[in-house]
Amino acid sequence: MSVRIAVIEVSHWHALKDAAYLTHLPKVADVTLVALHDPDGDRVAKVAAALDPALGRPQLFTDDREMLAATRPDFVLALGRHSIMAETAHHLLDFGVPFLMEKPMGINAEEVRGIAEKADKVGGFAAVPLFQRYLPFVGKARTGIAENVFGFLSHMSLTSLRPGSDRYVKWGAPWMLDPAIAGGGCLRNVGLHFLDMFLYILGEDAEVVGAEVSNRALGQPIEDYACVQLRSASGVLGTVAVGNCFPYRGPPDPEKDHIGAGAELSLSGRDALLTARGGSLRMITADRQEVMPARPDKTPALAILEDTLNRWRRGEPPVTDAWDCWRAMALVDEAYRMAVPVSQQRD
Repeated sequence: MSVRIAVIEVSHWHALKDAAYLTHLPKVADVTLVALHDPDGDRVAKVAAALDPALGRPQLFTDDREMLAATRPDFVLALGRHSIMAETAHHLLDFGVPFLMEKPMGINAEEVRGIAEKADKVGGFAAVPLFQRYLPFVGKARTGIAENVFGFLSHMSLTSLRPGSDRYVKWGAPWMLDPAIAGGGCLRNVGLHFLDMFLYILGEDAEVVGAEVSNRALGQPIEDYACVQLRSASGVLGTVAVGNCFPYRGPPDPEKDHIGAGAELSLSGRDALLTARGGSLRMITADRQEVMPARPDKTPALAILEDTLNRWRRGEPPVTDAWDCWRAMALVDEAYRMAVPVSQQRD
């Protein structure tokens, strides 16, 4: 039977840009899009007009509560402004509908923890698309650790530079430049993925030991660069550096942009070094260098849509849930508390 899906707040850029969930949705087997919601009626109509006809003709709503009551979807894809995500999640749990909610699920870790606790209490399905876990770098790192290829681990470095934050304005989400609504800048939005990657690869907790943020380059109220230093429970050091300062505005390179423009990832141990840069994944040991494609077989956003729906159909928990998001969000909050902002200098 086809899964009837509704989408909340399609003015979020991930509806059609970047992750582009609604572009990938026609590739997912046995789904029907029954409804789209956004408080902006013109915006929801424009998104509906851009959809693949294979998804059908969804009903359009400017009130998400009305949409849920009228259409009774089997599953919800929840996007939207960070400042109202927690409220939306609680309503979905109260309504009893399973959902995949775009990160960060809330304005801070406390809000996300409340979602996780409620999902546990009511037995709700509350997934979050931390889809960087599907990158070949992550799989190779976890396999290498399990097989003791690295020996004693030393450090991990995760860097990703995205294009300027003006893209949010062009894509109809100007609220991303307002820290009161977005909860921060590139650290909250992009850094969350890589903090989760650090935790997931190592399979242990971590603490923030240093952090800096800066809006020096773009001069927006939100940071355009952030660097977070980490220490895992076993003593592995980490650096997560993210920014909105990638200058290239040409067509994307599908062979190289899957981990983020300007991305470089590495995991180093006594006996091996694993790196991902551009289109190449390299495992280097004392006697060999293995070179593999760094691009995943399937776009991560599509992979997590399929995986999440399949797990829900089978009655299994999500691959990444609200607790996973909370652990990364707690590190984001800790980094913001520790950081001394560097502001743009004006003559």
